[in-house]
Amino acid sequence: MAERETLLKILDLARWAPSGDNTQPWRFEIVSGDHIAVRGFDTRDHVLYDFDGHASHMGHGALLETLRIAASGFGLDATWTLRVGSRDNNPIYDVLLRESPGSAPDSLFRHIEQRVVQRRPMSMTPLTVEQRQVLAAAPGSAYQVQFLESLGDRLKVARLLWDNAYIRLTCPEAYEVHRKIIEWGARYSKDRIPEGAVGVDPVTARLMRWVMQRWGRVEFFNRYLLGTIAPRIQLDFLPALGCAGHLLLRPCEAPAGLVDYVRAGVAMQRLWLTASAVGLHLQPEMTPVIFRWYVQAGRRFSAVPEIGRRTLLLAGDFEALVGASERSAFVFFCRVGRSVVPGSRSLRKDLSELLVD
Repeated sequence: MAERETLLKILDLARWAPSGDNTQPWRFEIVSGDHIAVRGFDTRDHVLYDFDGHASHMGHGALLETLRIAASGFGLDATWTLRVGSRDNNPIYDVLLRESPGSAPDSLFRHIEQRVVQRRPMSMTPLTVEQRQVLAAAPGSAYQVQFLESLGDRLKVARLLWDNAYIRLTCPEAYEVHRKIIEWGARYSKDRIPEGAVGVDPVTARLMRWVMQRWGRVEFFNRYLLGTIAPRIQLDFLPALGCAGHLLLRPCEAPAGLVDYVRAGVAMQRLWLTASAVGLHLQPEMTPVIFRWYVQAGRRFSAVPEIGRRTLLLAGDFEALVGASERSAFVFFCRVGRSVVPGSRSLRKDLSELLVD
């Protein structure tokens, strides 16, 4: 049985796993020296981007994989199971640890805290053959990584994200989410995205801060002052061109339930940490994937009819771009490239805030 101090060190590393808008949808319970319970939750009731909790479930998977990698650095093997009777919106994962004498730490161990989101344009230097090979292998045999690297492909993705951003910025149901996730005037944030990491220039940031105080202002700027143009250029179009390429993670079999999305989160985290290991930065581009989940389920997320029409067109454009059918499953979309280390980033809540009795 591991000492409590060792378990705390493992959890202190595990908490650096990524989650949607830095929501950290998990709490930790140390049950015994060889048993940690991860108590998950989701944000589907108030965040439209958490379709049926799937984004949070992927976050749980990233956390569980990070915990496993962290444990390997202390000579421990960690395995998890979903507790019988767990509900999808409050799943409990039982993590059991056992000694693994002589085993080396996972090669991704030292990249746990190094992994970060880069929302600004990156170098367009192409991926090397080695980088492409290790990225393709990182998620495991149950997933295919599709690469979109040419200038033509990056331009098509830029157009897709341009249209996607219009939906995101004109949807009243998304406004409440956007209003709460940014910590204005901050370089670091423990539970949100700091202003410095958003990816816009200071003038645009000040304007966004003022406009986003009320939906009426957002609507006025969008309708009469081309309010979506500056953020779409800086947050979507230019970054989509300024990278080595975009990666689409496609499961060989479509996810059928909570555990499948948790496993997709495991694959996502291994892809992300591997990108860090080969000198790349990464930015998730998940909203086109999530909007497409709504389309596949035949469900709308906005009371505005135009939003529904645009979302349907967006899903079709996404499928045409990657040569997929309506039934094809997508679980993660991102861009990668070389860049300087971001000077601003999301931190995490202190471990003491994440521990429960």
